[in-house]
Amino acid sequence: MIRAVRFAARFGYAIEDATFAAIVNLAPQIHQVSAERLRDELTKLLTEGAARRGFELLDATRLLPEVLLEIARMKGVEQPPQFHPEGDVWIHTLMMLEGLPAGTTPTLGWGVLLHDVGKPPTFKPPVGSGGRIRFDGHVEVGTRMAEAICRRLRFSNEGTGQIAALVANHLRFKDVSQMKPSTLKRFVRLDRFEEHLALHRLDSLSSHGSLEAYNFVLRFLAETPPEQVRPPRLLSGEDLKALGFAPGPPFKTILEAVEEAQLNGKIQTKEEAVELVLHSFANK
Repeated sequence: MIRAVRFAARFGYAIEDATFAAIVNLAPQIHQVSAERLRDELTKLLTEGAARRGFELLDATRLLPEVLLEIARMKGVEQPPQFHPEGDVWIHTLMMLEGLPAGTTPTLGWGVLLHDVGKPPTFKPPVGSGGRIRFDGHVEVGTRMAEAICRRLRFSNEGTGQIAALVANHLRFKDVSQMKPSTLKRFVRLDRFEEHLALHRLDSLSSHGSLEAYNFVLRFLAETPPEQVRPPRLLSGEDLKALGFAPGPPFKTILEAVEEAQLNGKIQTKEEAVELVLHSFANK
């Protein structure tokens, strides 16, 4: 049944009337199919260049609430019009799916599909004359939901981790221009950061339309040498032991403080790092 939807979406076919009716009637029996097979078919649906049409057909055939009830629940969930003039969470997600080209990586496809999965359960209507719709905590809720969906569909640990990271970090782009250098450098060092960028671009184009944050990050990456984004460590645990520090949990705190100062441009050499450590952590 899902393969019929996938082929119809990919090749622009209409599903024959009797076949369509049979799928609608038999949709509840899709649970006979293994989680791995469902995962693979849905992944192909997301990565073959016709994801929006595919999910519209999943909805029309009543397969969507059977295989991904969390996505079906996006329908009718309104969003603040000043940020999302395009419409509800379902329409926003469909617009993003439409922007996924053939050959999209599976993790990006699933990240796009699930990035706002936490909005339906966190929806709060406007309160008072100046109130607006809110989705407090939707990123944290959505990250947990994405992880649960990935476990249900038997994703690998690596795939689950990347999909969850895409959901967990998708709102951080709004703050990039105010981030400290160290925070921004750590942000762009996320694994497969190009997928985070691609998701943010689709998210922006499918809502307010502004690519200001996207372009800010592109400029930062173009203008910042890689050795400044990911500089070699100035100190190691062995260096701390040589300075007289006893091995233990404080090592992590000390090394993180050194890296923070390095990423913010406050220190550049090993000697400066040693001075920082002795001044800030000796006899403490």
